[in-house]
Amino acid sequence: MTLEKKLYTLVYILSGIVLLVVASMRRIHIESNIDFHFLPPLYSLFNVLTAVILMIGYVQIRKKNKENHQRYMTMAMIMSLIFLILYVTYHITTPETLYCGKGFLRIIYFLLLISHIVLAAVSFPLILITYVRGYLDKTTEHRRLARWVFPIWLYVCITGPICYLMLRPCYNFAL
Repeated sequence: MTLEKKLYTLVYILSGIVLLVVASMRRIHIESNIDFHFLPPLYSLFNVLTAVILMIGYVQIRKKNKENHQRYMTMAMIMSLIFLILYVTYHITTPETLYCGKGFLRIIYFLLLISHIVLAAVSFPLILITYVRGYLDKTTEHRRLARWVFPIWLYVCITGPICYLMLRPCYNFAL
């Protein structure tokens, strides 16, 4: 099996596992002596950092600095991985927090949340595929997909913290 086939197989397996875990994490509850209520602002920060790094990486490739672009995209992948670990840890150890806002803000919150969830699920495997194409130096294919994936990934990284800030007054604990 070629490196390319191995990497794409890994992408499909990882995508399936992550999407399955995230989709079922509210059905999974792990008891812990650790209070994980500190995680929402922390994983939101990792989303913000990912957004900043993505924009820096974009600027680097626009300046034709491929090496720096690759470094920043790798950093964005690492930040997203840390986010994902913290996010899943929080949601499998802590009771769900329901949105408490009313009126127009409630509509805005749910529109942002639904678009965030759908685009995060759709973009996850596409982010990995785009990264693999860049890693394999398949520049044309990488660019073609990155044109779509970059703005979606950026949107997801920005709307996540916005949803957190809107949900923050609804938490039953001090942050």
